[in-house]
Amino acid sequence: MYRVLIACDERVRNNYLPEPEVARLETFAEWSWFECEGGGIYNAEDDPAKSAALVERLGDIDAIVVCHGAPRIDAALMERAPRLKLIGELEGDRFAARIDLDAAWERGIRVVDTTNGSSYPVSEWALGLILISLKQAGAHFRRIIAGNTRRDPALVAKMGGILQGKRVGLIGCGHMGRRLIKLLRPFECNIWVHDPYLPREMAEVVGFTQTTLDNVLGQCDVVVCVAPHTPATDKMLGVREFGLLRPGTVFVNVSRGKVVDSQALIDRLKQGDIAAGIEAFDPEPFPPDSEILQLENAFLSPHMGAVRGEAGRPEFFGLMVDDLDRFFHGHETWYDLTPRSQANRTGSPP
Repeated sequence: MYRVLIACDERVRNNYLPEPEVARLETFAEWSWFECEGGGIYNAEDDPAKSAALVERLGDIDAIVVCHGAPRIDAALMERAPRLKLIGELEGDRFAARIDLDAAWERGIRVVDTTNGSSYPVSEWALGLILISLKQAGAHFRRIIAGNTRRDPALVAKMGGILQGKRVGLIGCGHMGRRLIKLLRPFECNIWVHDPYLPREMAEVVGFTQTTLDNVLGQCDVVVCVAPHTPATDKMLGVREFGLLRPGTVFVNVSRGKVVDSQALIDRLKQGDIAAGIEAFDPEPFPPDSEILQLENAFLSPHMGAVRGEAGRPEFFGLMVDDLDRFFHGHETWYDLTPRSQANRTGSPP
């Protein structure tokens, strides 16, 4: 039977590994836990003692899954793991800070990342923000709680209608974008996508029009930002880009606040002819004196789309077990970290 080592802190062990998924893993692999504390979501501590302790556990391991608290899995550790065939990153936002990707690829070690577990709840919230913003629901609610409980004809005139048949543009089309496309299918939307890192054939397979950023911004009824924050996307959406939005457009951001020039967004919203659903903002949390809090055409949420409202984050480990199952039974994995994904996250040319 295959041997899997899970290196993480106690919080991840208790909240990310639901018993049904653990039981499923046990049908094809033996597993053990390397308890380690320290580090955060995007980084690994440089702790020689921790790395030395991990080395002692690697001799007969076929796969290692790392998460918060794990030391960096570098070339030196890989050399001490002769049976190692797969490294999995449970939650690291696909930056692979805990894994030396080049060293793994040189050794033919498969690397998978299931950070896309958060894409499921966030894509649902993206759909919710689209519907809320099309209806100008934030503005209606502000008026109701202020005591103006009758429907306002002037505000109704600004509503964007129904989602059915709308042209929806995505800026970025990773796991979250593709999940959102599935959720949009019943609305029979015409999907346009700008993402320079996508394989060209994906447009045909998934079913969308791959196009330029300017086309998405200037010709879509709804524009959703699901692009990661990288050096290439920092403040990618600024004055020029928001100037391309047509009156009546809905803009939704569920990615990272720093992809957007916040003042440029505020200035565009102040023109009063678009609506926005903002899940991520720069800075975060929303400053209490920010103008955006006073704009009735902006519906705001406190970067909570990934939160399930219950204990734990079970999607991450479930997806990891899926890929371990595929790999150990001779199938191709789904969530590989590749040079293409590495280029995307570092902002390098595709």
